[in-house]
Amino acid sequence: MLEDLKPIISNLEERIYGMGIHFNIAQKEDRIFTLDVQMSDPTFWDNPDKAREISQEATQLKNAVESYKQLVSDIEDANVMLEMAIDEDDLSMESEIKEYVKQIEETLEKQEVLLLLSGEYDANNAILTFHAGAGGTEAQDWCSMLIRMYLRWAEKSGFSIELMDEQPGDEAGIKSATFLVKGENAFGYLKSEKGVHRLVRISPFDAAARRHTSFAAVDVMPEIDDTVEINIDMKDVQVDTYRASGAGGQHINKTDSAVRMTHKPTGIVVQCQTQRSQMQNREQALRLLRAKLFELELEKQAELKEQIGGTYQAIEWGSQIRSYVFHPYNLVKDHRTSVETGNVQAVMDGNLDPFIEGFLKKEANLTI
Repeated sequence: MLEDLKPIISNLEERIYGMGIHFNIAQKEDRIFTLDVQMSDPTFWDNPDKAREISQEATQLKNAVESYKQLVSDIEDANVMLEMAIDEDDLSMESEIKEYVKQIEETLEKQEVLLLLSGEYDANNAILTFHAGAGGTEAQDWCSMLIRMYLRWAEKSGFSIELMDEQPGDEAGIKSATFLVKGENAFGYLKSEKGVHRLVRISPFDAAARRHTSFAAVDVMPEIDDTVEINIDMKDVQVDTYRASGAGGQHINKTDSAVRMTHKPTGIVVQCQTQRSQMQNREQALRLLRAKLFELELEKQAELKEQIGGTYQAIEWGSQIRSYVFHPYNLVKDHRTSVETGNVQAVMDGNLDPFIEGFLKKEANLTI
């Protein structure tokens, strides 16, 4: 019945206007006005880096505001369509209005998530690093399974992927690997995945078919461009070169093209062996080192906030953020948000959006 659509549209209307308040749309419009004034200054491009930063911020804010205004316009149109149909007792419009309302709801859900990606570095590319936990082949196989899961998610989400480093397992799987995930908001989406991931299954590597628990750690950092000041004194960096190797220790390059960098003041070690030349691997390793040092600085700031009264909590090995149970039942559960599903295979095939969105909404204190 047409009357049944009234509360549905009313609920969507409340969500849309509530979103406008929660995400400070009015404040965003004020900020756009300020940025437009700056960009109209004849000397604006005298500092290209600063100008580019301001232009990007203005574009992101305008996209957010325009998307919100479109939702407001759409829900108003839905109300008008419903009123006309009720006044004229035109039941033939019911299916059309239902479809239109469904489209509005789908758009609203997408916009709610996009507006959550408002962190300073959310729009950046993401550096995604995997490390197998203790447990030898079983843990290394789990690490390779996680890598496949995230690469599937990235491909489905329209991101491009670049392998930066990989250390194959001794018999199977991956010991560690680092990927660059390229695309707008890559870090904003993937930052929720940082932590320890736990697998429970009957191990295919156990002749007695016993149940095993394995762990792998996922680290996520924003790729930092040259506009962010990260001062690295190369006198503090030990650079080693070695031959890149494949599975089982086989050398895949006859020259010392792989590069390992050790930042002596912090003890941070990064390496890259996937590029053809030592120079390319050196550049990749330096990008990784910049990102690691930037992350370290952010963690120091977070710890300081905690001392003042914040809520920062370090991710410790063993404090898993998510469990993937293949036996004795099927379940993937996020321990931070309680988002869960029994469709384990879909998750392993890259269906991570419910977990990512659940985390983002919880961080913003929205209903999951």
